[in-house]
Amino acid sequence: MSALPAPGLKARLAARGIDGVTLLALPAVLFLLALFIYPFFYGLWLSFQPKDGSTFGNYITFFSDPALYGTIATTLWIAVPATLFNLLAAIPVAFRVRLLDNQRLLTTILVLPITLGTVLVAEGLLNYLGPQGWFNRALILVGIGPVKLVHNYWGVFLSLVITGFPFTFLLTLSYVTGIDPALENAAATLGARPAARFRHVFLPLLLPGLAVTFCLSFVQAFSVYPSAVMLGAPAGPTRVITIPAYQAATELYDYSMASAIAMIMGAILLVVIAIVLGLRSLAYRGPAGGGKG
Repeated sequence: MSALPAPGLKARLAARGIDGVTLLALPAVLFLLALFIYPFFYGLWLSFQPKDGSTFGNYITFFSDPALYGTIATTLWIAVPATLFNLLAAIPVAFRVRLLDNQRLLTTILVLPITLGTVLVAEGLLNYLGPQGWFNRALILVGIGPVKLVHNYWGVFLSLVITGFPFTFLLTLSYVTGIDPALENAAATLGARPAARFRHVFLPLLLPGLAVTFCLSFVQAFSVYPSAVMLGAPAGPTRVITIPAYQAATELYDYSMASAIAMIMGAILLVVIAIVLGLRSLAYRGPAGGGKG
């Protein structure tokens, strides 16, 4: 009885799950390696090469200087409330928009701030909410007096809300419209009022998606820089963590210290995301959609 011929290279690769379709992902993998993976590890290595020659010199300097480590709390104090506000505001808007016939038109209007960019939004807020802007002029006309809404915490907060809400809204809308309407109809048939339907039907199904939305929106808000400089007080209450990183790289030419601050930013983001995703595991993770979504 003759022996069976050895399988060719193509057959052996296919047995390991490597075929022509798998190779289509190769350009994306190379793109990730070139623009994300390599810069990350290079920055991590560079952060342990401080000017004083010690391995952990940059991190010791950062956490021993209140002006540096204090930026962590400042950034969180801006990013977390702005993210929560956008998320809580996006939920009722998404529930309302999903019932509209002209949903596409309204969605297009709501996402316009994304196309404007952070700098243009900041310029607009300076013109509208500044001391000589139309908003304060209107307040003076009615006798309320001017209100300081720029070059402080509220200027940065409003900028994050304007630029971050469309992104949060689109993600929330996709989750809301992906829930099978039959579930709500069944609850209504059983006599559940709208508040009870939201609390017992929609909210458990939305929590996993809202957790992901929070993480993505928080990452976007945590890296705030143009708004903190243009609309805030970068030497005072809105000195976020990106400002010393920028100064270390462009003013002090200390790329090692700038990389260390960037690594600290990444570690903080990973901790927050891990906590949120860990809490997500406590929510319902079963199927939520039918033929829609």
